[in-house]
Amino acid sequence: MLRLVLALFYLMLSGPALAQITGAIPPSTPALKRDVTVSGEIVRIGDLIEHAGVKGRVPIFRAPDLGQTGMVAAARVVEAVRTHGYTIVETRGVREVAVTRASRIITVKDIEERLAATIAAQPGVGAVQDLTVTIDRDARAIQLEPSATAELQATRVYYEPRSGRFDVTFELPGSTLARRLPLRYVGTAIETVKTVVAARSFARNEVVKASDLVIERRPKAEIRGDIVRSVGDAAGLAVRRALRAGEPLRTVDLTKPDIVQRNEAVTLIYEAPGLMLTMRGKALESGAQGDVVNVLNIHSKRTVQGTVSGPSQVTIAPSRLATSVTTNQSEPPPSRSE
Repeated sequence: MLRLVLALFYLMLSGPALAQITGAIPPSTPALKRDVTVSGEIVRIGDLIEHAGVKGRVPIFRAPDLGQTGMVAAARVVEAVRTHGYTIVETRGVREVAVTRASRIITVKDIEERLAATIAAQPGVGAVQDLTVTIDRDARAIQLEPSATAELQATRVYYEPRSGRFDVTFELPGSTLARRLPLRYVGTAIETVKTVVAARSFARNEVVKASDLVIERRPKAEIRGDIVRSVGDAAGLAVRRALRAGEPLRTVDLTKPDIVQRNEAVTLIYEAPGLMLTMRGKALESGAQGDVVNVLNIHSKRTVQGTVSGPSQVTIAPSRLATSVTTNQSEPPPSRSE
């Protein structure tokens, strides 16, 4: 009988009263949160307390600045909500609550991209991806309320193509905070081109490797002639002149590398259907693959012309050999290759 009376007594107790007697915390007991994010200027009870009930919208603290996080001691929160009837708050071991003010961030890169798009829309300006924007003074990211989802819109645009100077003013519809900010930007927007640049210095006739080159953007006004735009278009070729590190490559600066050098011993090859003759020769001039060069036939002491067909190798066309034989009939013919 005593057990039944005690059971009914416990059932009639409220959750907080039961918690005080038994030490158990019902699931619906107000409990402190560890991390919270708020979107407005005010922190309310429901932002900090789980199961806050009907009083959850009561304001108790000011929120941090946009995008900032502030720490509030758990004891201070418990004390603040006690005056609103929250006599029991489960802290769950939390000593401080991190309160973050949500914001929309427009980064400096976002601003530069918006400036480039605005300037590229002006008559006579190149594509947006070819513009490099530099803001004169140190630009900072813009912190706005999360509800301000519109894009920056230009209200005033000045751009001088020759100097690249710009003066652009923006507005951001739907943002109260943006109206208080100076959204005017002054600087330069230079049209650039992608070009292949020497990563090191080169001596004349030196062969270029892909690892010797880098891709950079350079002001279009500084570029002269037909530039090389791809590393693959330059790798394996030789430079016609000495190049400095950082110098853009032009197509006129490159040529096929010489694979036959002047005064080099070469093999002369004569090929015809069913016949191939080889002779020793001496190159009288340098040449790249496919170049026609003069070669001294060591055996006959005659000068012949042939096409560079490989390293230290020159091939003589039948027509050229026939012409040479006709004009030098008294000289012995070339020996057959063994």
